[in-house]
Amino acid sequence: MKTVRVLCCAAALALGGIGANAQIVIGQSADMSGPVAASVKETIAGSQLVIDQVNAQGGIHGEKIEMIRLDDGLDPKRSAENTRILIEEKKVIALLLNRGTPNALAVIPLLDKSGTPLIGPSTGAMSLHKPLQKHVFNVRSTYQREAEKAIQHFQTVGIQRIAVVQADDSFGKDAMEGATRGFDKAKLKPAVLALADRNKPDYAAIVPKLTAANAQAVLWIGSGTAVTEGIKALRAAGSAAQIITLSNNAASGFIKELGNASGGVIVTQVLPYERAMAHPLVKEASDLAKAKGDLELSPALLEGFVATKVMVEALRRAGPKPTRAKLLAVLNSFQYDVGGGIEVSYSPQDHSGIDYVDLSIISGGRFKR
Repeated sequence: MKTVRVLCCAAALALGGIGANAQIVIGQSADMSGPVAASVKETIAGSQLVIDQVNAQGGIHGEKIEMIRLDDGLDPKRSAENTRILIEEKKVIALLLNRGTPNALAVIPLLDKSGTPLIGPSTGAMSLHKPLQKHVFNVRSTYQREAEKAIQHFQTVGIQRIAVVQADDSFGKDAMEGATRGFDKAKLKPAVLALADRNKPDYAAIVPKLTAANAQAVLWIGSGTAVTEGIKALRAAGSAAQIITLSNNAASGFIKELGNASGGVIVTQVLPYERAMAHPLVKEASDLAKAKGDLELSPALLEGFVATKVMVEALRRAGPKPTRAKLLAVLNSFQYDVGGGIEVSYSPQDHSGIDYVDLSIISGGRFKR
């Protein structure tokens, strides 16, 4: 994976005027050093492919894009402070690809106060879809739909003893609502429901519950290392249960962290298969990645790519010298094919974006469908 230069909060403050000469300044607060840093770096790499191409062509209406990226370590309090800095001090006209459900919820008051759009938050939280958040423009499907599809898949293949490990936070509770709908439709109940601390799960307590229930499958709702370490602990305990997790873990870095425990793990996906080169969207991203020399497509990279394409198109439509208000007006009446019939659309009543869910399985160190 190509190294992507990012600015931590301290470094960005020290440089002070980094956005002073930029004509279009966009901000991002995301985890670049914590539990989901590997996935975030891939998302940034996909985003940067679009930005580099646009800037190489002279920018948008002659104005180049400059990104200011601040590290929040997946801490909602740091996300809020980073966002305040980006909006009030750096004067960004939009935020892009912020990561994490509690993190996104923490910044909404700042978005509403300043009229700043947040495009493509890297979370599928239903709370960002309904009720409508007037400054949040989603690009990916919801975690609830993913979790429901996961349970549906298990039922379809005849698995009935399904356990759930749920992160004990707003993200976990949100996804669990979708899983519950899946259980209800299948006329099943979870074999066990184990709550897990968001960052430091107690595997010594969780794993015995899963093995005692003789679970045939586990829906693991969590992020990054909290999931990879749990899967390793479950395998070390001798369980062969089929494991499925959500698209927030759809990154090459997730596979690498799993190591030998990665084989057979299912991960839900919210965009087309990144190796389907016949798909125009995938081919476009692949061609740009190849020009970088050492970038490999991943679902996380593709998510960053798509969200940034949406932002760039909205900026184009906003005209020269875009403002927050102009960009917001464009987004509230927006319809755009990002490639191959994958359509993103928004209205004043609906900011959901793309409605797409699929499944992949890890095999040979790669996602396969």
